[in-house]
Amino acid sequence: MKQHWFPVLLFFIIGIVVTHDCIKGYYRQQEADQAFAAYQARTVVHAPWQGPGADQLPNDSLVRYGYALVVNTAYYLGPQGKVAHLNNGMNCQHCHLQGGTLPFGNNFGKVYATYPQYRPRNNALQTIYDRVNDCLERSLNGQPLDSSTHEMKAIYAYLQWLGRDVPKGVALEGTSMMKLDYLDRAANPEAGKQIYAATCQRCHGDNGQGQAGAYGGFVYPPLWGPHSYNDGAGMYRLGTLAGFVRNNMPYGVNYQHPQLSEAAAWDVAAFINSQPRPHKDQHTDWEQVAQKPVDYPFGPYADPYTEQQHKYGPFKPIQLFSPIKHNRS
Repeated sequence: MKQHWFPVLLFFIIGIVVTHDCIKGYYRQQEADQAFAAYQARTVVHAPWQGPGADQLPNDSLVRYGYALVVNTAYYLGPQGKVAHLNNGMNCQHCHLQGGTLPFGNNFGKVYATYPQYRPRNNALQTIYDRVNDCLERSLNGQPLDSSTHEMKAIYAYLQWLGRDVPKGVALEGTSMMKLDYLDRAANPEAGKQIYAATCQRCHGDNGQGQAGAYGGFVYPPLWGPHSYNDGAGMYRLGTLAGFVRNNMPYGVNYQHPQLSEAAAWDVAAFINSQPRPHKDQHTDWEQVAQKPVDYPFGPYADPYTEQQHKYGPFKPIQLFSPIKHNRS
């Protein structure tokens, strides 16, 4: 009799365990979906944010040190850094122009107001410390800073000071990269090569090597090669780089007076990102596959399109394929 009931009892116990795991998985997915919806619903105020200049820095040593770390990262944290040897020699402000204060220059205006923030790439709620370390590990192809270090506290203080007047949860216009319209074709690296030679090479070098500066750093950053951003950086997404180039390059132009057409910006971005650069292990990025941006160049995907098309386009068919609103940040 006991032998007769044992399989039934075992089946019943397994059923309870499986049901419990399914319910837990359901609620985890619900939490992730709710966090993503909140992330997409951030308020955007349509008035370009312009950060304060260096001459407006407060008489606060921590804020001033944070500014110095952003502007002269290599001096402190580069290959010959005075504090540590953590990164590839690039400065934070090579991507976050003018100390992170320039409209549409990848500035820091919204950081303090919008963090902690759910980040689909990380599938988690990120703090400002997490976001800074993302940049250090991806854009600067280096190592993270512990949140308890004087340097991390200084960077945090600077970001807090910059965003002190921005209401919580508000992303002001100009505090993200401008999103260019998708082309009706794929971006063309060969056409971009010609644009690079005509407009970018004089600063960034014929081999994208940049112009070397002191302490193993760079006056103008390398755009590819071993000292450039790795393929896990935001700039490796074509839409991000194209928006940055369109509104800020050649150096000195701005979003009000761009020099390159949108098509030219897409093409030169395609050329730059077709070149070799360091690789970052991204196997834990974008665990929610359906939330991957259309220009994220690594599968798997929730659509039938190739990595080649996700890297260079055309992006419109990918955008139209999915019923969800694709993340473009």
